[in-house]
Amino acid sequence: MTDKAKHSFFAGDGVAAPLQHTIFRRIWLASLLSNLGLLIQAVGAAWAMTQMTSSADKVALVQTALMLPVMLIAMPAGAVADMYDRRVVALVSLGIALSGATALTVLSFLNLVTPQILLALCFVVGSGMALFGPAWQSSVSEQVPSETLPAAVALNGISYNIARSFGPAIGGIVVATAGAVAAFAANAILYLPLLAVLFLWRRVSEPSKLPRERLNRAIVSGVRYIANSPSIKIVLVRTLVTGLIGGSVSALMPLVARDLLHGGAQTYGIMLGAFGMGAVIGALNIGMLRKQMSGEGAIRACAIAMGGAIGTVALSHEPVITAAALVVAGSAWMLAVALFNIGVQLSAPRWVAGRSLAAFQASIAGGIAMGSWGWGRLTDAAGVEVALLVSAGLMLASPLLGFWLTMPPVGRRDEAAETLADPEVRLSLTGRSGPLVVEIEYRVAQDDARAFHHVMQDVQLSRQRNGAYGWSVARDIADPELWTERYHCPTWLDYLRQRNRSTQSERALHQAAIAFHVGPDPVRIRRMLERPFGSVRKDEAADRAASEVLPVVASAAGSST
Repeated sequence: MTDKAKHSFFAGDGVAAPLQHTIFRRIWLASLLSNLGLLIQAVGAAWAMTQMTSSADKVALVQTALMLPVMLIAMPAGAVADMYDRRVVALVSLGIALSGATALTVLSFLNLVTPQILLALCFVVGSGMALFGPAWQSSVSEQVPSETLPAAVALNGISYNIARSFGPAIGGIVVATAGAVAAFAANAILYLPLLAVLFLWRRVSEPSKLPRERLNRAIVSGVRYIANSPSIKIVLVRTLVTGLIGGSVSALMPLVARDLLHGGAQTYGIMLGAFGMGAVIGALNIGMLRKQMSGEGAIRACAIAMGGAIGTVALSHEPVITAAALVVAGSAWMLAVALFNIGVQLSAPRWVAGRSLAAFQASIAGGIAMGSWGWGRLTDAAGVEVALLVSAGLMLASPLLGFWLTMPPVGRRDEAAETLADPEVRLSLTGRSGPLVVEIEYRVAQDDARAFHHVMQDVQLSRQRNGAYGWSVARDIADPELWTERYHCPTWLDYLRQRNRSTQSERALHQAAIAFHVGPDPVRIRRMLERPFGSVRKDEAADRAASEVLPVVASAAGSST
């Protein structure tokens, strides 16, 4: 490698740049082994199911059992990752996956595994990994600086797909020589290095000055943020569609090996290895693709390449041609998923990163899980060749979605703005006092009315995704220059969170709205308690207890809301 190439490889946007950071490198190497074990187990489970039943539906359900938990518990898992120490969450989740893999190994050794038990324990392993995913992915930004975050995301994809390149082939050999029980045991053993590395990681986190949200409120906060973030919603819909259509490859791979190529477990492993090798090639070129093409153009190119490759797999009966097509399919799949992942990671602020990534995981895993079931049913009815051809046709048509749901441009992560001073308070409030009503009065020149109203539509989304509800903006009919923005927060504590969750771009948006204000007096802000019963009670002891939770009088804030 030349000095210039080496510099580019390890530069901030080079794919290997994150490996210069010790903690990321250790976790990445350990996760590589863990992914290797998971892929070996997946081969063992899928092949074991083909030996227990001839139903394509049940064979495809192995993939569903592994991926469905991600869809079902992704948002709670993301909330837990944002609320608690992500290192501890990762350790607990790996313990759950390890227990499922160990139970599967023991029962398989005792010849007690049935199709139902196999699916149930695959679901347990999938549940552990579903809980692990948001904590692991959202902690990447704590292991590397922001400029290398896209490369770190790509490297994590490479980790999985290096395992996918070699794991299935190794799994096929293991299953062919020692049976499925050996594949299950290998997975259990290969969880241990990652458990050890995470246990030794001395994670440094900044404690919040506000109390932790309750789980149900944290889930609601995450859903609300995503619902009011147009860019994230677009990425999630496109991710779901890609998973639904493209999941046919993984779900039907055992049947491709058995029915189209007339091979055994080793052939199945080699075909999966070809797909994984293509994914590694795709991940290595993610930086170049992002520089040369827009997000929408890149996703369209990936969909067309993958559609053509799936069609080739459907029509080919030659292992070499099928393997070559799977390399292309794997490369396109990895590029598309990595682009979606980067889009979500860089669009979500740190406080909701785990929940946003959980929604991404739910989209891709839910798409694959539901798609796997559908492709299995279609295969039972019409055959694996027809199912793959239908998948190829839908994948080739999927770029049409870009006319309605265009992929948003992605830059660097929008970091949180500086913490604001608490507003002036002269009532004895607790964290649960509320609802709180905030009114902001602007005086805007009539010539600027349309431009101001346009800015306020973006302000509405920023308020709502950070915790406000019941937002409105009104114009005084007797004084056309006077505008009143009004919104609610459930409690005083929710209001404090809402005003300090703003990112730098959101804070700049609020300042842009304030910049329309004219006149000698500043923007007027009122903060009112909508149900003030608690603030006028006669019980002095209760008042004193309230003041112990939050200060009665805090320092006055500036003009920010």
